[in-house]
Amino acid sequence: MSKIDEKKEYIGILKTYLGVLVAFILSLGAGVSKLYLHRDINVLFWIGIVMIFVSGILFLLIARKAHIEIRSLRNLKD
Repeated sequence: MSKIDEKKEYIGILKTYLGVLVAFILSLGAGVSKLYLHRDINVLFWIGIVMIFVSGILFLLIARKAHIEIRSLRNLKD
């Protein structure tokens, strides 16, 4: 497998991770909002809020890594 194919495969994996992370963030948001609407603000609510922020930061890091890998494709030759 050539280097460019390996890079493309790696970028595809990063995109998959981003998709899974978006689904995770949305489900956390739904759970936290349900707790808030039922006025059930307890430990689970605050854990959910923290996990949303942590997941958001993780999303940004993975997206940045994907952009770096995409830019590095310009320098590769098959």
